[in-house]
Amino acid sequence: MRALAISLLIASAAFGQSSRDEWRSYGKNYSGWRYSELNEINTANIAQLRPQWIFQSGVNGKQETTPLVFNNMMYITAPSNHAFALDGLTGRPVWHYQKQVPAGTNVCCGQVNRGFAAIGDKLFKVNLEATLVAIDAKSGRTLWETTIDDVKKGFSTTVAPLAVKNLVIVGVAGAEFGVRGFIDAYDATTGKRAWRFYTVAGPGQPGANTWAGDSWTRGGGSIWITGTYDPETNLTYWGTGNPGPDFFGDDRKGDNLYTCSLVALDADTGQLKWHYQFTPHDVHDWDAVADPVLMDLNIDGKKVKAVVQANRNGYFYVLDRTNGKFIKAKSYTQTSWADGIGADGKPKVIANQDPTEDGNRACPGIAGGHNWNATAYSPQTGLYYFNSTDGCQLYYKTRQEFIEGMWYQGSTTAGFPTEPTTGSVIAVDPATGTTKWRWEMVTPPTSGMLATAGNLVFGGDREGYLFAFDARTGKVVWKFQTGGVIIAPPISYALNGKQYIAVGAGASILTFAVR
Repeated sequence: MRALAISLLIASAAFGQSSRDEWRSYGKNYSGWRYSELNEINTANIAQLRPQWIFQSGVNGKQETTPLVFNNMMYITAPSNHAFALDGLTGRPVWHYQKQVPAGTNVCCGQVNRGFAAIGDKLFKVNLEATLVAIDAKSGRTLWETTIDDVKKGFSTTVAPLAVKNLVIVGVAGAEFGVRGFIDAYDATTGKRAWRFYTVAGPGQPGANTWAGDSWTRGGGSIWITGTYDPETNLTYWGTGNPGPDFFGDDRKGDNLYTCSLVALDADTGQLKWHYQFTPHDVHDWDAVADPVLMDLNIDGKKVKAVVQANRNGYFYVLDRTNGKFIKAKSYTQTSWADGIGADGKPKVIANQDPTEDGNRACPGIAGGHNWNATAYSPQTGLYYFNSTDGCQLYYKTRQEFIEGMWYQGSTTAGFPTEPTTGSVIAVDPATGTTKWRWEMVTPPTSGMLATAGNLVFGGDREGYLFAFDARTGKVVWKFQTGGVIIAPPISYALNGKQYIAVGAGASILTFAVR
């Protein structure tokens, strides 16, 4: 499996992705591995890892950016339409982009932004009010800005774009405001829209019969985590969000395609090639937006071109990425809503798990399982790393009138004081779905993951600790108190032959090295 994985990495590099020393895209490579081939920092010297420089942005809010590093520069986004270019060696700010967020902009979960995409010397980011902007990487000058949709209708954008060829691919948030979600591609030179794929099937489209009445018009299906891309098939893969309203499904009877699904689209045209729905007719807010990671696996003696996802519903899935065929699924946390996933790929749903007016207990809770936080795959160990929120909640439902641009969730959830929610960092063998190690935490971990060739896996938590694991055993070999909550995923890169680790914590960016 390791040889297959490394061959995929080499093939991916031929398509203009990050070099060994750089970090040019959200997932490091098109496959979304978040794996650095650098090994100067390793299990033998990790105790010597020390801060190198700290940049304080002064911008309040949740920092979720994946920094991009190339040409000796670091490029970061920040909450509320801020972005910065920093000298990679010193952290000195070179330019600062800011655009005022329009008054009345409604968002689900903070004025966050998850990073840039890059093509040559152009950077691309979304602004919160559902626009896409192109920025000159050297000067910070705006080259063009395109409106994606109407913010007054509840649309917003927080996703880090995916750059494929000369296209910039993005999606919209806003399911909690009753939008009809979609994925767009824009010409990187002009900003003109090249194609649009709706994640909620409408009249005349396959899947339209999975929505009752006109419920498709406010069906949700947000896209707020970056997809992946396979140059061999020219397919781009995106996980889709929950249907709307989240907890009240009585008015949207049916499977509600293509929400809570993985969709594979032709990268040139946006045409749907296949889909797989993880949670039909979701009423627990179990988005399927988590990064779809591409890897070649040996499964039962056969080479499989796979796409995997640790889904929010508590199951880890393996699909054939060429055709969407279900291969296997296995739970990684407590689940009460289904008694496994059948050979046909459909969940064996357990009755009486849906929300009620009085509240109904179901597992996992609203946060998952694994939520949106970035995952990592190491071809060195053959393991896939992600975090999980472990616990159950009471789910309520309430009929709610739809008002355009206003909150539209159909009730809420509550926890159990006697059953505190915990968390874990998990390493799974993707070929079997078997958990190889699990590091349990009192509180759920919050950051994304990074794997490196130094046999290390990095992550962070809400208390501000950045920590490193032995990638094979799960033993914690290093930790550092950053002073701010860590939600963003770490990255690794090299400048002048020196390897760095960088991560956003609180309102700051911190970098680390061993010398």
